[in-house]
Amino acid sequence: MNRLKDSTSPYLLQHADNPVDWWPWREEAFAEAARRDVPVMLSVGYAACHWCHVMAHESFEDPATAAVLNEHVVAVKVDREERPDVDSVYMTATQAMTGQGGWPMTVFMTPEKEPFFCGTYYPRDYFRQLVLNISQAWHDQRDDVTGRAKQVASALAENAAATAAALRGSHGELGPLFRQAADVAVQGLSRDYDAAHGGFGGAPKFPPSMVLEFLLRHHERTGEAVLASPPGGPIPPDSPRGGTTPPSPPEGSVALQLAEGTCEAMARGGMYDQLGGGFARYSVDAGWVVPHFEKMLYDNALLARVYAHLWRRTGSALARRVAEQTCDWMLRELRTAEGGIAASLDADSEGEEGKFYVWRPAELRAVLGPEDAEFAAEAFHVTEAGTFEHGASVLQLRSEPEDASRLGRVRAALLAARSGRVRPGRDDKVVAAWNGLAISALAECGLLFARPDLTAAARDSAGLLARVHLAGGRLVRTSRDGAAGTTAGTLDDYACVAEGFLTLSGVTGEARWLALAGELLEAALGSFGDGQGGFYDTAADDEALIFRPADPADNATPSGAFAVAGALLGYSALTGSARHREAAGSALGVLPGIAARYPRAAGMGLAVAEAWLAGPAEIAVVGGPDDERTRALHQTALHAAPPGAVLALGDGTGSDIPLLEGRGPVDGAPAAYVCRQFTCQAPVTTPAQLRDVLARPA
Repeated sequence: MNRLKDSTSPYLLQHADNPVDWWPWREEAFAEAARRDVPVMLSVGYAACHWCHVMAHESFEDPATAAVLNEHVVAVKVDREERPDVDSVYMTATQAMTGQGGWPMTVFMTPEKEPFFCGTYYPRDYFRQLVLNISQAWHDQRDDVTGRAKQVASALAENAAATAAALRGSHGELGPLFRQAADVAVQGLSRDYDAAHGGFGGAPKFPPSMVLEFLLRHHERTGEAVLASPPGGPIPPDSPRGGTTPPSPPEGSVALQLAEGTCEAMARGGMYDQLGGGFARYSVDAGWVVPHFEKMLYDNALLARVYAHLWRRTGSALARRVAEQTCDWMLRELRTAEGGIAASLDADSEGEEGKFYVWRPAELRAVLGPEDAEFAAEAFHVTEAGTFEHGASVLQLRSEPEDASRLGRVRAALLAARSGRVRPGRDDKVVAAWNGLAISALAECGLLFARPDLTAAARDSAGLLARVHLAGGRLVRTSRDGAAGTTAGTLDDYACVAEGFLTLSGVTGEARWLALAGELLEAALGSFGDGQGGFYDTAADDEALIFRPADPADNATPSGAFAVAGALLGYSALTGSARHREAAGSALGVLPGIAARYPRAAGMGLAVAEAWLAGPAEIAVVGGPDDERTRALHQTALHAAPPGAVLALGDGTGSDIPLLEGRGPVDGAPAAYVCRQFTCQAPVTTPAQLRDVLARPA
């Protein structure tokens, strides 16, 4: 009997018709394994995972293989995006036992949830024999198997505790520690930088989203500011940064060079969808040519914000285009009927990876005619030999053609033609943490680019989270079709949603989002803290696993510990709460150890540390909501904001946002107040004055 049909996870529902007698992760499954005296086979994947689909088609849809599974094990299927705690624990086991990891993840364990054999993808014949061998060992060598499982579980728990203690260490004053950690990280990233292709390390290359945000903030704090023209036009001549052309980066601005080089390489290669916008999960090669085609919300939310921040510092037209197109892609492809943002798009369509996205010269000619097809082939690097498989090419835009209008016309024609192809599947569950990241990106881009539609989308997503995911100060991780799932939120859910609410409050002036962020952070402090200033990834009253996960390092998404540090710091800046600032500093206690050993896993923590070192700046804008001068000050505040600055917007008639208390217009004119730790400079009333104040060192 397959028990997945009532799941809210699209990934589990993909397996609901398998001949395998799947169980979801729940206690009854392990009780059934104990009753039958068989091991548990855990299979972990996600909807957009190409190799998960391959293993499903080869093995889980095959009646003969399913019969072997049903006879010899209790089979449990988990969506890693729905249960990141289960995924984290058993991925740690898989990496410890095999030296590598990935998805699909395949783990054999005792009914007590203790693992004794781990792996990833297995071809059908090998997998079928493996199950038989596991079953034989279970019956013939039980003491050896269970003894090994207990040793593994014990070692994992001990290692988790020891690692946390080693990273935390003992620290003195935070400012000097954070400066040293940032400097050491830039040196390490410089050594890892691929000067030929951009990015860090070799193939495969993943978008280093949090590292890029850190590098931009580090440059802002330590280097000469390089400001883009504001959305309303060029920087006025009376500005200290006046003129229409941004100055070149100062010599030796290493952090900015690393960020710019990586951002341009990613945006011009095949990992970025040159027709529809949005980034794929990663590049399989060092040159960013061929992607793994799945598209994840978290990548695109993080990168939209990075490219917007790059634009505001350099004026790069490419950066602005990518930021806006990525936001547009999120809304066009992932927005749900309830206002949330769906999790991902598959890599495959019609059973082939990348089929929706790739082109051949003949296909260009059929859509465009011979002359425009030749132009498109040259612009997008489409060749007869192909850059992908079977003569197909992934579109790249390594440089801008001279005829921009022709490029736009060709791009529109190809996008329209592509819309007639069979589309990749969509995982339409709403993940709280990832929607929090999207809210931050959409809200900021809405203000920076004068796009009220993006701000409205951020508000809609936040409304869904507040209405469906949040109850009594506690978060549910996922929802689907407006119905909440059953999985409790993890630390990154609380942190990223709180950060999104704080950003939305600053963009809209709506105080309710600040209040809700405060509720979430109280829950994080009360339920996730480890008693020593650090955080676990799961709440104290969540289901107990073989150890309580607490991974402070970034992965594809920001670590919960670093993300909650950022939200705590932002909340303290808006409210004046010393308690929240102290908690933020404590959460960053593990940063120096991670930044020194593996800076690519410390990007979010380093970005928060840069905000700490910059204050962060607190910018209060007060004025009539319909006054164009208020809008100009508000937009300038975000445009010229120092690293990690917080915004508050009010009309001067009173507000529930503490940063706005006692602050009103000046001689009837809208005004901006720039403060640090609630100590403010004199208010200013023009964008030029505001830019001047924000450019001063902390």
